[in-house]
Amino acid sequence: MKIARTLFIAMLLVAMAPMASAQTADEIIDTYFENTGGKANWEKIKSIKSTGKASFGPQEFPFTQYMMEDGRMAVTISLQGQELTPQAFDGENMWGTNFQSMQAEAQDSETSENYKKNEAKDMPDVFLNYKDKGYTIEKMDDDTIEGTEVFKIKLTKNPIMVDGKEEESVSIYYFDKENFVPIASETTINAGPQKGMTTQTVFSEYLEAGDVYMPFNITQKFNGQVGQSITIENIEINPDIDESIFEMPEKN
Repeated sequence: MKIARTLFIAMLLVAMAPMASAQTADEIIDTYFENTGGKANWEKIKSIKSTGKASFGPQEFPFTQYMMEDGRMAVTISLQGQELTPQAFDGENMWGTNFQSMQAEAQDSETSENYKKNEAKDMPDVFLNYKDKGYTIEKMDDDTIEGTEVFKIKLTKNPIMVDGKEEESVSIYYFDKENFVPIASETTINAGPQKGMTTQTVFSEYLEAGDVYMPFNITQKFNGQVGQSITIENIEINPDIDESIFEMPEKN
């Protein structure tokens, strides 16, 4: 009887093993938020200020990124003694410093509208209350990235306009099976000179930021080649931010 009972337990464990790994997309996302501070703490985030260093090849410079709950965003860098804003969103329009004229210039209306549809909704996390944003998620077949077993999640955002034509906005996210955090994402660039190129973003060094955990190292690759590396040195949650930083300055 003891042998039969032991065999039954062994069979039960074998039967349960696939169930343990058969996570749904929503279960993976829920576990991700639970493991990084809890959804309630994520929902308390209204603004973020991140500081660190970014590098393009041999060139490295300090940066500060400001993000607001309503989608406003600005990135400032210090380059050769000047404070520049390569990218910003004032709530209606995208703009940034033209590095040739050194003047602030508005981006085209299509770019601004696409940002409003998607990225402006993604602070503090793209997956937080994703259904309210109009997004959908789908679990794909499990995969392996550089020896790490991962869950593979397809994220479909709101359609965007590219040269006047509507196109899908799709990204693939890879969640580490051990910690249930994203370690990489992939998307295909659908506009501009890099159209058709696959871009991969690698996330690592998850550290405490207020009451949640965020990646402090982010590397962006284009067709497998490293294009940009970001090392975040400090993240402030809900700091006071001078909101004039989001406004495009008048031309000199």
